[in-house]
Amino acid sequence: MRGRRLPALPALLWLALAPLPGAPGPAARAELRVRVRLPGGQVTEESLQADSGSDCISLELRTADGALVTLTADFRQEVKIFRALILGELERGQSQFQALCFVTRLHRNEIIPSESMAKLRQKNPRTVRQAEEVRGLEHLSMDVAVNFSKGAQLSSHIHNVCAEAKEAIYTREEDVKFWLEKGVDGSMFEVLPQTSDLPDLQRCKLCADRWKPCICSYSLSIEWYPCMLKYCKSRDAGGKISSYKCGIRSCQKGYTFDYYVPQKQLCLWDEET
Repeated sequence: MRGRRLPALPALLWLALAPLPGAPGPAARAELRVRVRLPGGQVTEESLQADSGSDCISLELRTADGALVTLTADFRQEVKIFRALILGELERGQSQFQALCFVTRLHRNEIIPSESMAKLRQKNPRTVRQAEEVRGLEHLSMDVAVNFSKGAQLSSHIHNVCAEAKEAIYTREEDVKFWLEKGVDGSMFEVLPQTSDLPDLQRCKLCADRWKPCICSYSLSIEWYPCMLKYCKSRDAGGKISSYKCGIRSCQKGYTFDYYVPQKQLCLWDEET
């Protein structure tokens, strides 16, 4: 697989956050590129995009194994979308790349608001950054499939972010219950087979037959993202103390997703872990 790359990303349309006079106004769109150190010591470039008009942000980075990982946070719909474009193994009958989408509930205070993200600057773009805080690994059982053609009812971003993963969009039953209570159409969800339904269903890394269904596991990590705002205090001439935003705290967080695949051929990386 060495030497092959994933297809080039579409041209970025958002404004680059160079030193500009004044802060972005209402409904600002902005992009920031930061250099991030990966666990193995390699340095990669991470793109952070913010659109305060649609109240969403997107982070994208290429991992050490060549996969392209994207996180989209839709604050308005309380939805997080993880997309992974994974290099395929052509010599083992796979396509050039494989796309996966994992959709989960976005909780408050997981990441800074889109309006704050759009105002981020960095003094030295060549600085290699590492997260100040490592948040615990989250292990998620993705037991429900999402219908791509109806996914826009859950988040309008699914149509663009998951276009290459139309048959591989997964979520969790507990998140589905939350969205149903908000009035989302339940017909877009389909519960996937589990080990309780199929006693012979194994984890893919234990399955010897490449054409049998199994439970696949895929792990990814967001190596650097602004998870909290920092506040400083100031005192006016009258002695009154007030707080103001004066920076961000950065975090790293890893995720492992377990999900059903109709054949192990769609999960060949799992046997290497």
